[in-house]
Amino acid sequence: MAFSGDLVRKIADCRLCAPRFAQTATRHSPRPVAWFAPGARILVVGQAPGMRVHLAGRPFADRSGDRLRDWMGVTDEVFYDRTRIAIVPMAFCFPGYDAKGSDLPPPPICAATWRARVMEELQPDLTLLVGGHAQRWHLGQAARGGVTATVAGWRDHAPRIFPLPHPSWRNTAWLRRHPWFEAELLPELRAAIAGLLREADDPAG
Repeated sequence: MAFSGDLVRKIADCRLCAPRFAQTATRHSPRPVAWFAPGARILVVGQAPGMRVHLAGRPFADRSGDRLRDWMGVTDEVFYDRTRIAIVPMAFCFPGYDAKGSDLPPPPICAATWRARVMEELQPDLTLLVGGHAQRWHLGQAARGGVTATVAGWRDHAPRIFPLPHPSWRNTAWLRRHPWFEAELLPELRAAIAGLLREADDPAG
């Protein structure tokens, strides 16, 4: 099994989607954002970087990231510590915009090329599945009912897996319609994360 540093470098050098991205409205070049290291006990699985993340070269470096870190109950320092939290989206590059100006979906070739290799290296104790693409890949048939149904059934997967809606501010109305998410799911998620971080900081307990 390859050392993660080698795999991260290989992902960072990937240019498989260069022709695809050149055909988008932004005509951007690939910039894979691979953010993981050996030993991380928490895994965050997102969709694909947006434009702000593409420019920053750091995952969730936007308002969605602010909300996700609040959901998790962690600081920026902890969130971006790769030895604690691995951040592995379903596609490592910003895929570009569609005709309406929305982000395109993650190109399947990215997961087909890299995902199994990354997951072979990472053996997290807790996985956050952010959005439908992540949930369908990791949960299969259990995610067939859509994001709302999958998140509503979070107890079927906790405490090792927590399905989450995307933390985009566009989902604020969704959060208002489903108050159980903040009242019931988030306290359990924060407690699970805090417990793992404490164990990592003090293995002897």
